[in-house]
Amino acid sequence: MLAKLKNYLFTGILVTAPVVITFWIVISLVRIFDRLITPLLPLYLNPNTYLPRDVPGLGLIVLVIFLVFIGFIAANFFGSYILKKTDFILNKIPLVKVFYNTIKQILETILQSNSNAFREAVLMEYPRKGVWVIGFTTGQVKGVIKNKIKTQMVNVFVPTTPNPTSGFLLLVPKSQLKYLNTNIDETVKTIVSAGIIPLNSKVKKN
Repeated sequence: MLAKLKNYLFTGILVTAPVVITFWIVISLVRIFDRLITPLLPLYLNPNTYLPRDVPGLGLIVLVIFLVFIGFIAANFFGSYILKKTDFILNKIPLVKVFYNTIKQILETILQSNSNAFREAVLMEYPRKGVWVIGFTTGQVKGVIKNKIKTQMVNVFVPTTPNPTSGFLLLVPKSQLKYLNTNIDETVKTIVSAGIIPLNSKVKKN
């Protein structure tokens, strides 16, 4: 009887935990956007000032509308002119221009439809021979480093577990990489779960 109750308990956890955690993350993000963005709205545009209760997700909705509007403005001549002037001004401010250009270049590289950044999962021996880690290629090594090394090298980002947003960069000879040709989402799941979720042979999506 106790063994059955234990199995029922574990089954209940496996069924409910992913749903509860997912909803908790989504609701937490929505609340964060609401706290950050909703107070910036003028009172006459903020429905929370005259409705009996706050509108959940208002901050996220406003953010999406704002980004779409900015994209629309940037697509025409006048908006493009303003962006160029803003870019020019920011590039004249010491220290600020370093962060601005770095963030801009990273986002442009990742969001390009033809970008190879984080599109390939690889295996490589690290930190010593016989020990393997999973990484993601972010492109070919170029510029001064390529001229110095004189070898075809690949930038590889090795994420940490369970937080894949942190990690470190390795410059690895292409001949020492084993390309997995797997779905990136599945690869991330394996890394986040510390290997508990096995990496299946799902071909990556193009």
